[in-house]
Amino acid sequence: MNDLDQLVAAAQADFDAAPTPAELENAKARFLGKAGRVTELLKALGALPVEQKKARGAEINQAKARVEAALQARRDALAAAELQRQLQAEALDVTLPGRRRGTGGLHPVSRTIERIEAIFASMGFDVAEGPEIETDWMSFTALNNPENHPARSMQDTFYVDIKDAQGRWLNLRPHTSPMQVRYAQAHARRHADAVARGEPMPEIRVIAPGRTYRVDSDATHTPMFHQCEGLWIGENVSFKDLKVVFIDFVRQFFET
Repeated sequence: MNDLDQLVAAAQADFDAAPTPAELENAKARFLGKAGRVTELLKALGALPVEQKKARGAEINQAKARVEAALQARRDALAAAELQRQLQAEALDVTLPGRRRGTGGLHPVSRTIERIEAIFASMGFDVAEGPEIETDWMSFTALNNPENHPARSMQDTFYVDIKDAQGRWLNLRPHTSPMQVRYAQAHARRHADAVARGEPMPEIRVIAPGRTYRVDSDATHTPMFHQCEGLWIGENVSFKDLKVVFIDFVRQFFET
Protein backbone atom coordinates (compact mmCIF):
# COMPACT_ATOMS: atom_id res chain seq x y z
CA MET A 1 0.00 0.00 0.00
CA ASN A 2 1.57 3.29 -1.09
CA ASP A 3 1.33 6.58 0.74
CA LEU A 4 -1.79 7.72 -1.17
CA ASP A 5 -3.65 4.49 -0.42
CA GLN A 6 -2.75 4.93 3.23
CA LEU A 7 -4.02 8.52 3.08
CA VAL A 8 -7.36 7.42 1.61
CA ALA A 9 -7.69 4.65 4.19
CA ALA A 10 -6.96 7.09 7.02
CA ALA A 11 -9.55 9.54 5.69
CA GLN A 12 -12.11 6.74 5.35
CA ALA A 13 -11.48 5.66 8.95
CA ASP A 14 -11.78 9.23 10.29
CA PHE A 15 -14.99 9.86 8.34
CA ASP A 16 -16.57 6.60 9.48
CA ALA A 17 -15.68 7.41 13.09
CA ALA A 18 -17.42 10.82 12.97
CA PRO A 19 -20.77 10.40 14.80
CA THR A 20 -22.21 13.82 13.85
CA PRO A 21 -22.13 16.13 10.82
CA ALA A 22 -20.10 18.69 12.81
CA GLU A 23 -17.38 16.18 13.64
CA LEU A 24 -17.42 14.98 10.05
CA GLU A 25 -16.65 18.53 8.89
CA ASN A 26 -13.72 18.62 11.31
CA ALA A 27 -12.42 15.38 9.82
CA LYS A 28 -12.84 16.83 6.34
CA ALA A 29 -10.70 19.83 7.28
CA ARG A 30 -7.85 17.51 8.32
CA PHE A 31 -7.70 16.07 4.82
CA LEU A 32 -9.28 18.56 2.38
CA GLY A 33 -8.97 21.86 4.23
CA LYS A 34 -6.49 24.63 3.43
CA ALA A 35 -3.92 22.93 5.65
CA GLY A 36 -5.19 19.41 5.04
CA ARG A 37 -3.04 16.45 4.11
CA VAL A 38 -4.28 16.29 0.50
CA THR A 39 -3.79 20.02 0.07
CA GLU A 40 -0.23 19.76 1.39
CA LEU A 41 0.55 17.06 -1.16
CA LEU A 42 -0.72 19.28 -3.97
CA LYS A 43 1.40 22.16 -2.72
CA ALA A 44 4.47 19.90 -2.69
CA LEU A 45 4.16 19.30 -6.43
CA GLY A 46 6.03 22.52 -7.04
CA ALA A 47 9.22 21.02 -5.66
CA LEU A 48 9.17 18.01 -8.02
CA PRO A 49 10.97 17.82 -11.35
CA VAL A 50 8.82 18.69 -14.34
CA GLU A 51 8.81 15.12 -15.65
CA GLN A 52 7.34 13.84 -12.32
CA LYS A 53 4.73 16.55 -11.72
CA LYS A 54 2.15 15.27 -14.21
CA ALA A 55 2.13 11.67 -13.02
CA ARG A 56 2.26 12.58 -9.33
CA GLY A 57 -0.46 15.21 -9.76
CA ALA A 58 -2.77 12.70 -11.44
CA GLU A 59 -2.22 10.22 -8.60
CA ILE A 60 -2.95 12.85 -5.95
CA ASN A 61 -6.12 13.99 -7.75
CA GLN A 62 -7.35 10.39 -7.94
CA ALA A 63 -6.70 10.00 -4.22
CA LYS A 64 -8.49 13.30 -3.55
CA ALA A 65 -11.52 12.09 -5.53
CA ARG A 66 -11.61 8.90 -3.44
CA VAL A 67 -11.44 10.96 -0.22
CA GLU A 68 -14.28 13.22 -1.42
CA ALA A 69 -16.36 10.17 -2.36
CA ALA A 70 -15.82 8.70 1.11
CA LEU A 71 -16.78 12.05 2.66
CA GLN A 72 -20.02 12.25 0.65
CA ALA A 73 -20.89 8.65 1.48
CA ARG A 74 -20.55 9.41 5.20
CA ARG A 75 -22.64 12.57 4.84
CA ASP A 76 -25.39 10.56 3.15
CA ALA A 77 -25.23 7.91 5.88
CA LEU A 78 -25.51 10.51 8.67
CA ALA A 79 -28.41 12.25 6.89
CA ALA A 80 -30.23 8.94 6.44
CA ALA A 81 -29.70 8.09 10.11
CA GLU A 82 -31.03 11.50 11.18
CA LEU A 83 -34.08 11.11 8.95
CA GLN A 84 -34.75 7.69 10.44
CA ARG A 85 -34.54 9.14 13.96
CA GLN A 86 -37.01 11.88 13.04
CA LEU A 87 -39.42 9.41 11.49
CA GLN A 88 -39.32 7.26 14.60
CA ALA A 89 -39.77 10.28 16.89
CA GLU A 90 -42.69 11.61 14.84
CA ALA A 91 -44.32 8.27 14.13
CA LEU A 92 -48.11 8.30 14.17
CA ASP A 93 -50.18 5.66 15.84
CA VAL A 94 -52.61 4.88 13.04
CA THR A 95 -54.71 2.79 15.40
CA LEU A 96 -55.88 5.92 17.24
CA PRO A 97 -59.35 7.17 16.32
CA GLY A 98 -59.34 10.01 13.82
CA ARG A 99 -60.29 13.58 14.61
CA ARG A 100 -63.74 14.44 13.38
CA ARG A 101 -64.05 17.51 11.21
CA GLY A 102 -66.31 20.07 12.79
CA THR A 103 -69.39 21.02 10.84
CA GLY A 104 -69.93 24.65 9.93
CA GLY A 105 -73.07 26.65 10.41
CA LEU A 106 -74.91 29.61 9.00
CA HIS A 107 -73.94 33.10 10.06
CA PRO A 108 -76.37 34.57 12.63
CA VAL A 109 -77.41 37.25 10.12
CA SER A 110 -78.15 34.61 7.47
CA ARG A 111 -80.14 32.56 9.97
CA THR A 112 -82.11 35.64 11.00
CA ILE A 113 -82.95 36.52 7.40
CA GLU A 114 -84.06 32.95 6.72
CA ARG A 115 -86.37 33.06 9.76
CA ILE A 116 -87.84 36.40 8.67
CA GLU A 117 -88.46 35.07 5.16
CA ALA A 118 -90.03 31.87 6.47
CA ILE A 119 -92.39 33.72 8.82
CA PHE A 120 -93.58 36.15 6.16
CA ALA A 121 -93.87 33.32 3.62
CA SER A 122 -96.25 31.58 6.02
CA MET A 123 -98.42 34.72 5.82
CA GLY A 124 -98.44 34.69 2.01
CA PHE A 125 -95.62 37.14 1.29
CA ASP A 126 -93.17 36.68 -1.57
CA VAL A 127 -89.47 37.50 -1.16
CA ALA A 128 -88.10 40.10 -3.57
CA GLU A 129 -84.55 40.10 -4.90
CA GLY A 130 -82.55 42.80 -6.60
CA PRO A 131 -79.05 44.13 -7.39
CA GLU A 132 -76.97 45.88 -4.76
CA ILE A 133 -75.72 48.41 -7.34
CA GLU A 134 -78.72 50.49 -8.38
CA THR A 135 -79.70 53.34 -10.68
CA ASP A 136 -80.58 56.80 -9.44
CA TRP A 137 -84.15 56.32 -10.65
CA MET A 138 -84.67 53.11 -8.69
CA SER A 139 -83.07 54.42 -5.49
CA PHE A 140 -84.60 57.90 -5.43
CA THR A 141 -86.80 59.11 -8.31
CA ALA A 142 -89.20 56.16 -8.18
CA LEU A 143 -89.67 56.91 -4.47
CA ASN A 144 -90.58 60.56 -5.20
CA ASN A 145 -87.35 61.89 -3.71
CA PRO A 146 -86.73 65.37 -5.19
CA GLU A 147 -83.45 66.28 -6.86
CA ASN A 148 -82.31 68.25 -3.81
CA HIS A 149 -83.16 65.55 -1.30
CA PRO A 150 -80.32 65.12 1.27
CA ALA A 151 -80.27 61.34 0.71
CA ARG A 152 -78.92 61.94 -2.81
CA SER A 153 -75.78 63.67 -1.51
CA MET A 154 -72.40 61.95 -1.37
CA GLN A 155 -72.48 62.48 2.40
CA ASP A 156 -75.31 59.95 2.64
CA THR A 157 -74.99 57.63 -0.38
CA PHE A 158 -72.11 55.66 -1.87
CA TYR A 159 -71.78 56.28 -5.61
CA VAL A 160 -70.08 53.98 -8.11
CA ASP A 161 -67.80 55.28 -10.86
CA ILE A 162 -70.24 54.03 -13.52
CA LYS A 163 -73.13 55.90 -15.12
CA ASP A 164 -76.53 54.61 -16.20
CA ALA A 165 -78.23 55.18 -19.56
CA GLN A 166 -79.39 58.63 -18.41
CA GLY A 167 -75.86 59.67 -17.48
CA ARG A 168 -76.43 59.48 -13.73
CA TRP A 169 -73.98 57.78 -11.40
CA LEU A 170 -74.94 54.35 -10.15
CA ASN A 171 -75.07 53.85 -6.39
CA LEU A 172 -74.87 51.17 -3.73
CA ARG A 173 -78.52 50.90 -2.76
CA PRO A 174 -79.14 52.91 0.44
CA HIS A 175 -82.27 50.86 1.20
CA THR A 176 -84.11 47.82 -0.16
CA SER A 177 -86.94 49.95 -1.57
CA PRO A 178 -85.64 49.51 -5.16
CA MET A 179 -86.40 45.81 -4.77
CA GLN A 180 -90.04 46.72 -4.10
CA VAL A 181 -90.10 48.93 -7.19
CA ARG A 182 -88.65 46.20 -9.38
CA TYR A 183 -91.08 43.64 -7.95
CA ALA A 184 -94.06 45.96 -8.55
CA GLN A 185 -92.97 46.59 -12.15
CA ALA A 186 -92.55 42.87 -12.81
CA HIS A 187 -95.92 42.19 -11.14
CA ALA A 188 -97.65 44.73 -13.39
CA ARG A 189 -96.06 43.28 -16.53
CA ARG A 190 -96.90 39.73 -15.48
CA HIS A 191 -100.62 40.50 -15.06
CA ALA A 192 -100.98 43.14 -17.80
CA ASP A 193 -102.93 40.84 -20.14
CA ALA A 194 -105.33 39.78 -17.39
CA VAL A 195 -105.98 43.41 -16.42
CA ALA A 196 -106.53 44.28 -20.09
CA ARG A 197 -109.26 41.63 -20.16
CA GLY A 198 -110.97 43.37 -17.27
CA GLU A 199 -109.73 41.09 -14.52
CA PRO A 200 -108.68 42.70 -11.23
CA MET A 201 -104.97 43.20 -10.56
CA PRO A 202 -103.81 40.61 -7.99
CA GLU A 203 -102.57 42.18 -4.80
CA ILE A 204 -98.87 42.68 -4.12
CA ARG A 205 -97.62 41.11 -0.92
CA VAL A 206 -93.83 41.02 -0.71
CA ILE A 207 -90.88 41.61 1.61
CA ALA A 208 -87.49 42.92 0.49
CA PRO A 209 -84.61 41.77 2.74
CA GLY A 210 -80.98 42.42 1.88
CA ARG A 211 -77.77 44.38 2.36
CA THR A 212 -77.83 48.16 2.14
CA TYR A 213 -75.11 50.82 2.20
CA ARG A 214 -74.89 54.34 3.60
CA VAL A 215 -72.07 56.78 4.35
CA ASP A 216 -72.48 56.40 8.07
CA SER A 217 -69.86 54.94 10.38
CA ASP A 218 -69.53 55.42 14.12
CA ALA A 219 -69.92 53.47 17.37
CA THR A 220 -73.54 52.60 16.58
CA HIS A 221 -73.56 52.57 12.76
CA THR A 222 -71.82 50.63 10.02
CA PRO A 223 -71.55 51.51 6.30
CA MET A 224 -73.13 48.16 5.39
CA PHE A 225 -76.16 46.79 7.21
CA HIS A 226 -79.16 44.57 6.56
CA GLN A 227 -82.68 45.80 6.10
CA CYS A 228 -86.07 44.23 5.50
CA GLU A 229 -88.91 46.23 4.00
CA GLY A 230 -92.41 45.09 3.16
CA LEU A 231 -95.02 46.08 0.58
CA TRP A 232 -98.70 45.12 0.59
CA ILE A 233 -100.98 46.65 -2.02
CA GLY A 234 -104.54 45.45 -2.50
CA GLU A 235 -108.17 46.36 -2.11
CA ASN A 236 -109.52 46.54 1.43
CA VAL A 237 -106.02 46.40 2.94
CA SER A 238 -105.90 48.65 6.01
CA PHE A 239 -103.76 49.47 9.02
CA LYS A 240 -105.66 46.76 10.84
CA ASP A 241 -104.05 44.21 8.53
CA LEU A 242 -100.66 45.83 9.07
CA LYS A 243 -101.10 45.55 12.84
CA VAL A 244 -102.06 41.87 12.57
CA VAL A 245 -98.99 41.14 10.42
CA PHE A 246 -96.66 42.91 12.84
CA ILE A 247 -98.10 41.21 15.92
CA ASP A 248 -98.03 37.79 14.29
CA PHE A 249 -94.46 38.29 13.10
CA VAL A 250 -93.18 39.46 16.49
CA ARG A 251 -94.84 36.56 18.30
CA GLN A 252 -93.33 34.00 15.93
CA PHE A 253 -89.91 35.59 15.70
CA PHE A 254 -89.43 36.06 19.44
CA GLU A 255 -91.44 32.93 20.26
CA THR A 256 -93.68 34.72 22.74
